[in-house]
Amino acid sequence: MTETEVTKKPGGALLSSVQMARFVARGSLRLDAVVPEEMNAEALRVLARGMAPVPYGTPVSQAYAQGSFAQRLLELPQVAGALHSLVGGEPVVDHHAVHIREPHGGEAQPLHADAIIDVRRDAFDVQLMYYPQEVTLEMGGTLSVPGSHLRRTNETDTGRYQNLRGQDRLVCPAGTVVFLHHGLWHGGRRNDSDTVRYMFKIRFAPRERQRLLWDTADLHDPRVRTELDVHFPWYEQAAGRLERYNRVLLWRELTGDDTFDLGDPWVTRVTNRPAAAPAPARSEEDAA
Repeated sequence: MTETEVTKKPGGALLSSVQMARFVARGSLRLDAVVPEEMNAEALRVLARGMAPVPYGTPVSQAYAQGSFAQRLLELPQVAGALHSLVGGEPVVDHHAVHIREPHGGEAQPLHADAIIDVRRDAFDVQLMYYPQEVTLEMGGTLSVPGSHLRRTNETDTGRYQNLRGQDRLVCPAGTVVFLHHGLWHGGRRNDSDTVRYMFKIRFAPRERQRLLWDTADLHDPRVRTELDVHFPWYEQAAGRLERYNRVLLWRELTGDDTFDLGDPWVTRVTNRPAAAPAPARSEEDAA
């Protein structure tokens, strides 16, 4: 799915409310071919040499040298705008990694969520995945399961599953950037092509509350509710209700609107906490 509706703002192209709702429901945001061709060519050289690690918790403005490839990648308007919309200004770098798959080499990763010891429901990290070259089906790009990010698992608990209905096996043009919620189930595929495949990943953690950080001009657009109510093929009927429930909780947190719900009161009926004092008992004299 390609995201194209962006609103130009100083310092970046912020996401719309429809895009944010799509991220909340799907757990990912894809920006096709947003990195220029000349930067993609440079990236292949940079990633082949490897990149020095960044200490955990380094603010993004201090993580990469001025003028470096990584800094320029993060300053691209659509990348910068999406990152700000998701995790706010000046997030910190959790870690980064260069993933290289040799031709006709490697094994498919088990389906997993990255280090999912994280049980926060009012915040999330995002992972930026950058693909500097065209990824074909034969090259075996990243596989992910849309809508799986709010189903809490511990790392490779899902590793015994080989395929799930509705899974997405990435095929994309060069210069594509994908943002993933830290809980999304995913795994790299083996490379069956004759081409070395590169991917650069950075995980970001927010330092400010993730509330209304995007362009909210379309906050009440009916498409927001449509995006949040989407169904994915791997859901069981009852579990699909659970996923919608969790989306509503996250959307309430992101918007500050604790009255928001979908058509059926998924959350309202569960969060009801009567606060009124009980009526005093009536005596027999009162009853007479």
